Amino acid sequence: MALLHSGAFSFRSLKFSHPSPSIKFTQYSVKASSFSSPLPSPLLRFNVTGKAIPGDGKGETKESALVVSFGEMLIDFVPTVNGVSLADAPAFKKAPGGAPANVAVGIARLGGSSAFIGKVGEDEFGYMLADILKENNVNSEGMRFDPGARTALAFVTLRGDGEREFMFYRNPSADMLLQEDELDLDLIRKAKIFHYGSISLITEPCRSAHIAAAKAAKDAGVVLSYDPNLRLPLWPSADSAREGILSIWEIADIIKISEEEISFLTKGEDPYDDAVVRKLFHPNLKLLLVTEGADGCRYYTKDFNGRVKGLKVDAVDTTGAGDAFVAGILSQLAEDLSLIQNEEKLRDSLKFANVCGALTVTERGAIPALPTKEAVLNALFKPVS
Repeated sequence: MALLHSGAFSFRSLKFSHPSPSIKFTQYSVKASSFSSPLPSPLLRFNVTGKAIPGDGKGETKESALVVSFGEMLIDFVPTVNGVSLADAPAFKKAPGGAPANVAVGIARLGGSSAFIGKVGEDEFGYMLADILKENNVNSEGMRFDPGARTALAFVTLRGDGEREFMFYRNPSADMLLQEDELDLDLIRKAKIFHYGSISLITEPCRSAHIAAAKAAKDAGVVLSYDPNLRLPLWPSADSAREGILSIWEIADIIKISEEEISFLTKGEDPYDDAVVRKLFHPNLKLLLVTEGADGCRYYTKDFNGRVKGLKVDAVDTTGAGDAFVAGILSQLAEDLSLIQNEEKLRDSLKFANVCGALTVTERGAIPALPTKEAVLNALFKPVS
């Protein structure tokens, strides 16, 4: 039986039966594998022309290739040493993070044009995050500051058994309070790609703002990119998470998911079975990407599918690796959407994206570790023996 129903999607049909939770903190673990697969072939072709140009904080927004990211931006606190639990960590280093923000910065680092829409607290951390976006030439005109809520915090550590451990502080945090009337709809309509996750669907008023932003983008002919980025304990229940994530599934043109998310969405089915993955491929979807950590990624279109191997590195911190991968592929697609129809060119772009993810795990923190275009090309064309 197909997992998704067919037919036209209606934004008005989005209804959620679960209550909006008040979340003080949440702790959980996810598997964090090291990247250890073979180096990709250096005979590749990429869209790598042009650099981001330093500006006044608005960022370079070439409308023809602009990627707008929507959602959360927060502070990750990363231990100064690996192999210990959060409780045993002797000290923490603060690092900017949040999946949609990571993608926006990642694209700018790669020489692309990006913008971020979201909300932070009117506090020192919020101002710091705004400065980070400006320093990285990300358009921050769509960023809002809440005087009554704090910027979200997340404590992250890599334990000795290979598990990442998280603890979030959101009670509620400012990102959860973005309202529909605070959206910069003109910025959204200028985009070539509008990228988002699912965390912004969990509570009101941000959920309604998310739906309105996606509708504005869709109505303007913008390509929609979706990375669910499942953080199960932030949802009221597993069922509400599955319902919420799938509620906007059929409007996306591009979807990136992990092996674990396939198992979750299909209620335990084999994520390596192409028939299972195809259940998630809705009629209007152009590209479905499955990240496999150390093993690279898989890709599915209406006409073809395959696997692209990753890059061998020594992992220090896997936080942000998936976001770097997304930044890598979206930076390519923003320049040339026809890549989706050409398997050879798509494979080359995915090799580029895999290296973006791999290089990110070699340093601590998400945004601080995101690579430049030059670093990615060096890793591809100048392999270390």
